Amino acid sequence: MLQVNFIKENQELTIAGLQKKNLPNAEEAVSKALVLDQKRRDTQKELDDTLAQSNSISKQIGMLMKEGKKEEAEQAKAQTGELKSKSKELEEVLREVSVELTEHLYTLPNLPHESVPVGRSADDNETVLTQGEIPKLHDGAKPHWELISDYDIVDFELGNKVTGAGFPFYKGKGARIQRALINFFLDEAIAAGYFEVQPPIMINEESGYGTGQLPDKEGQMYEATADKLYLIPTAEVPITNIYRNEIIDEAALPIKNVGYTPCFRREAGSWGAHVRGLNRLHQFDKVEIVQIRKPEESYQALDEMIDHVKGLLEKLELPYRILRLCGGDMSFTAAITYDFEVYSAAQERWLEVSSVSNFEDYQANRLKLRHKVDGKTQLLHTLNGSALALPRILASILENNQTPEGINIPKVLQPYCGFDKI
Repeated sequence: MLQVNFIKENQELTIAGLQKKNLPNAEEAVSKALVLDQKRRDTQKELDDTLAQSNSISKQIGMLMKEGKKEEAEQAKAQTGELKSKSKELEEVLREVSVELTEHLYTLPNLPHESVPVGRSADDNETVLTQGEIPKLHDGAKPHWELISDYDIVDFELGNKVTGAGFPFYKGKGARIQRALINFFLDEAIAAGYFEVQPPIMINEESGYGTGQLPDKEGQMYEATADKLYLIPTAEVPITNIYRNEIIDEAALPIKNVGYTPCFRREAGSWGAHVRGLNRLHQFDKVEIVQIRKPEESYQALDEMIDHVKGLLEKLELPYRILRLCGGDMSFTAAITYDFEVYSAAQERWLEVSSVSNFEDYQANRLKLRHKVDGKTQLLHTLNGSALALPRILASILENNQTPEGINIPKVLQPYCGFDKI
């Protein structure tokens, strides 16, 4: 979340950033944060003064008793009793206003980087790179939802029977391609210096608040209500929360982790061709890369992560483009986001397969994720990116590589699959 001291010292900048993120009533939101912060400071000062006065009088009581001034000592005891009662009231007021301030700060999104374009929706995103050749398909080429049925490699009806819509079964060569993609993405990340972790796929409430899924995306996550646990929407959440409430040793930086997990999202979208087949699911597999960096290094790290995702798509021989998201299309927590989209030839449309984001110190402030600089603690920066999400990658591979004789497997995946064609 935003730091209240930063808001106080940069009010106009904060208002402009919140407006760029299309937050309604940005000025009122900033004003409320400052009013609550001042109330918290005033209450804290009054509490400190009250406690100091109580301690001072308490020290006098013994002296008065020794001097035989019993009546004055009794008056002092009564006064300390009143001050203790007042201090308890002030402690409760301080607790309430601190909670109110924190809850209000939770409603404020991260401020966008200066390079983020102004806009309200995906239509306002900026294309920064288009790479690769759009494949020309043979007559009679099919979209992937027909191909997976023809070759019996993904079964939506069986998934619907066992669980519900958006939970497919991968079968035979379909399952083997999934495993191949996961292993390929993990191996590439490890070769790039990432440390592999396999995190839990459920998180507690504190972890959800730590990375910003709560309270912003509570309705989009599956919840195990009896235990107040949530199925993860991305491996970013458990991997970044490894470092919650930690002061990282200088020698441990930079931190680069990679993890594979299934991901779960309730908002699978509306009906229509754009969400058919593998285009949007409730459960999907993804390999995630996460970095923890010093503030002065985080944008260099962002470039490294973008280059890493580019390399994966080029090795898979998929045409892709990179979009810099506008303020209105970015996530609540990101300072800047680049989306990667691959071209799906039979659908004749671009499909998002990765988001790479720098959160600067927004998540770190929630997480209390710090390191020491000249003896003082400083917030670190967090970054993450999909490297990669599988469903739309598979959809594009199937569509772009189909021939009348079958579907060719990209060369880089063939050693992982154990076959070169479906």
